[in-house]
Amino acid sequence: MPPILRPLGTRPVAWLWSGLAFSAIGDQLFNVVLGWLAASLFGDNAGLLPAVQAAVMLLISLFAGRLLDRVAHRTAMITADLLRAAVLGGMVLAWLAFGEPPTLTLVMAVLALALGNAMFRPSLMAVVPEMAPSSMLPATNALIDTTERIARLLGPGLIGVLAASLPLVHFVTIDVVTFLASALAVSLAVRPRAPVDHGQGASTSLWSALSRGFIAVRRDRLLGFELMATGVVNGGWYACFFIGLPLMLVQGHVAGGIGAFGTVISAYGLTNLATTLVVGNRPVSRHPAQMIFGGNVILGTGILLTGLAGVLLPNGSLLTGFVAAALIAAIGGPMHDITVATRRQMVLLPGEIAAGTRAFVVMNQAGLLIGLLASPLLFAAIGVAPTIILAGLCVISVGIAGFWQFR
Repeated sequence: MPPILRPLGTRPVAWLWSGLAFSAIGDQLFNVVLGWLAASLFGDNAGLLPAVQAAVMLLISLFAGRLLDRVAHRTAMITADLLRAAVLGGMVLAWLAFGEPPTLTLVMAVLALALGNAMFRPSLMAVVPEMAPSSMLPATNALIDTTERIARLLGPGLIGVLAASLPLVHFVTIDVVTFLASALAVSLAVRPRAPVDHGQGASTSLWSALSRGFIAVRRDRLLGFELMATGVVNGGWYACFFIGLPLMLVQGHVAGGIGAFGTVISAYGLTNLATTLVVGNRPVSRHPAQMIFGGNVILGTGILLTGLAGVLLPNGSLLTGFVAAALIAAIGGPMHDITVATRRQMVLLPGEIAAGTRAFVVMNQAGLLIGLLASPLLFAAIGVAPTIILAGLCVISVGIAGFWQFR
């Protein structure tokens, strides 16, 4: 049996993986719908909704850590799933009632997803080491990572296939169902445990809750460097594929509409998944810096090529160019993400993993927020495609700097 499949031999991991796979597909459906609605409704200001989401995740990760650390990981994960299902369900009802999604429901959905993600992801990363020995952590992390990679392959592809026959609102309905499935899977997979005791007094202060994850991560030189760089990478990736790409498709009058957008994201998901399977079948990397920063360079190159396609190719060839660039960019993500997640779980103490993951969420969302707020100004000043070229060069620079620092 390939190493990446061995964790599925344990029932808790199998349940957890199944629930995450359903939820990830629903998330991708909603992300594509949200990106398309934002591009259609707000034009060059399409980044405002994701910016609100990033700001909420940033604030929750910064200031809710003290509360979340007092909640069992299982409880936090189930609550996050049920909250997101309830709010998106309300959005579906409002959409059906008014014939289109009211702006308020879009904002509420973005806020709920941000809150849910901020609660769910750190707890997920903290329970994984409880389910797998250290020798199987790369395979387990890769297996969990495949849920998002498969979703990027299948979710947008479903939109491409079903967009002509299924009303857009019911892609959100599917997301509601997947969050309920995820909550059920978590309840079956994760054992009830008391929250980690971080002690009394100063350790429960707001400053301690804010700084605990950053202090833990900074003890490891590689993780500390990556913590400072991760916002640039995440911001460049999101600005390219979920803000700039749909705008270029709309402005280029590419045939297929949202189906064309889904085709590009599915192409991204194809090599994303293939690379995840390769990385997941490897043992713990002896040279993690090479994997992490090599992934940055490849991702940045794909983003750069996306922008160049928007500048150099005629409208009739845009979709082909975007698909080719997405196939390249997607190779870098698993190289980076799986290696960083595994190193966090192996280097940090068990009680520090959730806080350390939140530190990465904070920096990711801070970089994302800056990029999303700056992108409308850059779109207006230099154009969408040149802005994406700039984002690609920034991500490549992070990879080169990392190689130099850890040569």
